[in-house]
Amino acid sequence: MPSKTIVIVNSNGRQAASLARVASAVGYNVRAQLRAKEGVVAQELEGLANVTLVEGSLEDESLIARLFVGAQLAFINTTFWGDEVAIGRSLAEAAKKAGIQHYIYSSMPDHSIYGKGWPGLPLWAPKFTVENYVRQLGLPATFVYAGIYNNNFTSLPYPLFCMELQNNGSFNWKAPFHPDIPLPWLDAEHDVGPAVLQLFKDGPRKWSGHRIALAFEVLTPLEICAAFSRGVNRPVTYTHVPRIEIKVSVPTGYREQLHGIEVLFGEYQAPYFGPEISAPDEARSLWEGHRGIEEYAREVFPLEEAANGLTWMN
Repeated sequence: MPSKTIVIVNSNGRQAASLARVASAVGYNVRAQLRAKEGVVAQELEGLANVTLVEGSLEDESLIARLFVGAQLAFINTTFWGDEVAIGRSLAEAAKKAGIQHYIYSSMPDHSIYGKGWPGLPLWAPKFTVENYVRQLGLPATFVYAGIYNNNFTSLPYPLFCMELQNNGSFNWKAPFHPDIPLPWLDAEHDVGPAVLQLFKDGPRKWSGHRIALAFEVLTPLEICAAFSRGVNRPVTYTHVPRIEIKVSVPTGYREQLHGIEVLFGEYQAPYFGPEISAPDEARSLWEGHRGIEEYAREVFPLEEAANGLTWMN
């Protein structure tokens, strides 16, 4: 049985919780930080074997100072809670001081660096800044880039990934992505954990410094709708629109992110991860048992919809 300890931050997020579940199941000790022990994911993690919850904010320097002590591995996915760049730097410095043997950071691209007039997305560019700082520190690190979550889809009126239920029982997805340009897809809850765990098993000798696209399918919006249709057994159509409709309140900064997506992927039709990273070969080499969008639509989407109080599947 493994005896190493993995530090995971923001552990109630989809990526982090996926790793916590898998690592716990195979015997790793998991030190899982979260802001508060609230919600169903926190309750689930608290009940898992080998998992120790660390409650508190990543803006607390004393928490960060002790977070990595005695651990060997770390999976870090920073978020927009607080100053993401400052937090990312503090985490990396503490990990280096503690002698972390393999540091896996969930990054994203900054498209503005490529000199093509592409905008950097405001919720992605800070991650790329943190990635560069981790590299400068000389940590034995690997950088994973998550594809679009299958789990983003919902029939609730949230922007960008709303599968809007029509009067005839079909679904319609409206987005600024070109109908025929492939996009990378990831079932974060099902597939991040096994893939990241394999990176830890392979170790930094194989993966240090690498950027890896965590995406197991590369499908166009039209292909996504066809697969989704097979999964839910009802028609699903795609409508290409230049602007993302916002019908509900969105978090601070997300409106700007959505506008950036309209420009970057709608107007410029830029590659999702930039021109240097491709999918899905490396992800599939790490984990062969991925859950594709058709399986997700058939087996998981109706359950998530029911949990949100929706009844179209009855």
